[in-house]
Parts: sequence; C-alpha cells; structure tokens
Amino acid sequence: MGGEVVSVEQTRGFDEFYQACYGRLLRQLALVTTNLADAEDVLQEAFARAAIRWRQLETYDAPEAWVLRVAMNLAADTTRRLRRRAAAMLRLGPPPTQPELSADTVDLIRALRALSLGQRQAIVLHHLVGLSVEEISRQLRVPSGTVKARLARGRTTLARRLGTDYYPAHRETLVDE
Repeated sequence: MGGEVVSVEQTRGFDEFYQACYGRLLRQLALVTTNLADAEDVLQEAFARAAIRWRQLETYDAPEAWVLRVAMNLAADTTRRLRRRAAAMLRLGPPPTQPELSADTVDLIRALRALSLGQRQAIVLHHLVGLSVEEISRQLRVPSGTVKARLARGRTTLARRLGTDYYPAHRETLVDE
C-alpha cells in the first residue's frame, strides 16, 4: 500500500483480517490501557501500520500477534509520554493565571482560523511577533517569496474579515495579552 500496487485479493485479505481481529484485540488493549479511547487509538495506529506492510504480514504465521505487539508498544509509549508530562507539570506547578482575552483578540483568533497554517504562521510571526520576512523565511525554512505571498494573502483575508481599520492597528495590544 505504500506506493506498491495492491491487488483486490490483498485488500480483501486485509479487510477480512481487520474484521476478524479488531474486537478481540480492542478488548485486550482496553484492559491494558484501562481506557477504551486510548485502546482504540493505539489499535487503529497499529492496523494502519499493518495495512502498509500487509504484503509482508499476510505471509506471517500470526499477523495478529504483530498488530498486538505494535499496539502494546504504542500503548507503552503513550503511558511513558503521559508520565513524563505529568512529572513536568508537577515540577512546573500550575500555569500562571492569564487575563481574559479582549473582544479584539477573540475576533482576531476567529479571523485567523480562516487562514491556512502557513498564512497564520507568517502573519503571527511578522505582525504580532515582529520578525522580518527574512527571519520568518529562515525559521519556517521556506523562500522569502513564499513568506511574502502568505503575508499578502493572509492580510487580504484578515482585512476582509476584520475590516481594514482593525488590522494591524491592534498589534501592541495583541502581543501584550
């Protein structure tokens, strides 16, 4: 499946394998993770990895064991990541209280959602953080022409959504919040 031509028989074989094993593996993983949603997440990821390697896995004596091992490893990784996060949160303590967002900031956030990720990055880094086009280009690892195009398109969309008198006149208040 990863760039290879997959036959209908192989697809059917994987679909049948998935249907036959999913419930059984989910029950096992739910007991291991003690959380059904976490079990579903790791199992889906394990099956996604199996689908990519199905040509090889279908020749195994027990491809279900491979999926279970991958899912168990993913569950262990998730547990370790959550444990590290919890330890860091305990070390850092509660986050400082943040003042409520102003109506202007809420409006800006809504308008920013209409932009592509690249446009949002360029707008925030340039207009709100104050980086130059060249600095943004280096940080995002894109040509400066791309940064300029993203800024132009982003500004057009923001002006349309916020009005030309709003943007970027509120730069100082937005950065300080």
